[in-house]
Amino acid sequence: MNKPPMLTAEQALEHLLGHAKAVSETERVAMQSALGRVLAEDVNSLVDVPPLDNTSMDGYAVRTADITKEGAVLRVNQRIPAGSVGKPLEAACAARIFTGAPVPPNADAIIMQEDTSLVAGQADQVQVNYIPKLGQWIRRRGEDLSAGKVALHAGIFLRPQELGVAASAGLTHLNVKRRVRVAAFFTGDELALPGEPLKPGGIYNSNRDTLLACLRSLGCDATDLGIIPDRLDATREALRKASKDHDLIITSGGVSVGEEDHIKPAVTAEGRLDLWQIAIKPGKPLAFGAVRKAEQAEAGEAWFIGLPGNPVSSFVTFLLFVRPFILKLQGRSSESMPRYLMRADFAWPKADRRNEFLRVKVNSQGGLDLFPNQSSGVLTSASWGDGLIDCPAGQAFEAGSMVKYIPFSALLT
Repeated sequence: MNKPPMLTAEQALEHLLGHAKAVSETERVAMQSALGRVLAEDVNSLVDVPPLDNTSMDGYAVRTADITKEGAVLRVNQRIPAGSVGKPLEAACAARIFTGAPVPPNADAIIMQEDTSLVAGQADQVQVNYIPKLGQWIRRRGEDLSAGKVALHAGIFLRPQELGVAASAGLTHLNVKRRVRVAAFFTGDELALPGEPLKPGGIYNSNRDTLLACLRSLGCDATDLGIIPDRLDATREALRKASKDHDLIITSGGVSVGEEDHIKPAVTAEGRLDLWQIAIKPGKPLAFGAVRKAEQAEAGEAWFIGLPGNPVSSFVTFLLFVRPFILKLQGRSSESMPRYLMRADFAWPKADRRNEFLRVKVNSQGGLDLFPNQSSGVLTSASWGDGLIDCPAGQAFEAGSMVKYIPFSALLT
């Protein structure tokens, strides 16, 4: 029997995203609890930001009509610190003003204090050393946000800067999507947790901490179900437990077809499963399906994604496939994986028949260096690196070539 052709990364992702639907439940949270959540609805500003025309510089508020030549001398007749409101500016006068203070009526420009000098022996006079432009250094009322207009759009992932925008708009609470609930467990009798003694042939489970941290960095409510013995009954029981209160189940390991790989028969028995071979390196095997929520009053399913066990394969396939799937479950605005053209300062002379994702680091010359060992078992390549090169199947390149670079920093939020 001929094997079906391997899926491309694009085909696999299209299939995954075709199934994902955003969670519908929302909750109202205080601003201090909104970091890492997804905004459920557009929010409007309660105020104009800034509320009045104000200065962006320390200096003097002036009327441009009073300054027709360099060296003009004006009388300083008021002082306006931030938080105060000045009186209307009189002709041939200037107001000493400080950053953030409202611009007084009649003033139409700000002169930076560096562009002025005091008149000797005249404490209330200032000399303006150049002709100002109308409106310079004035921040206009509502130029950042307008009262009643949308300040933040539904579907955005709330970072510190979005919370700052919401606060400047006068908001104290936000309606957000509930967190996507993800359960994770790990298969393999060879696995041990750090701190436990290693038996002969044993290894410490790095995928547990890597994947749980990835989930939490995306704002998920992640449940760790631990290491599951390499038995069909134990794997089925773990799936039933994970399906109860979770939207998605993620596993690592056991997605091949060996005698000790129980994921396929277990998920098939508890739900449905496709086992894919994807033309990428690292990370060829990927399983996708769903597990029945048999104990619920209403029928339902928890999605299932099974990742390979090698640590780099598990990490890379999470970034390429699980992350976009979760983003869609969260109801986040459409986001494509960023790819930037950068210079490779190394040669890659041997093309692979699969789409390769190479661990690289940005060097001091603005190019990319390659980690010398690209094995799927060498997780230090991902720790050392800043990101991945997306190298298409069958493509070799010389040093100095422009390549597609994906930074890790853009993939873990």
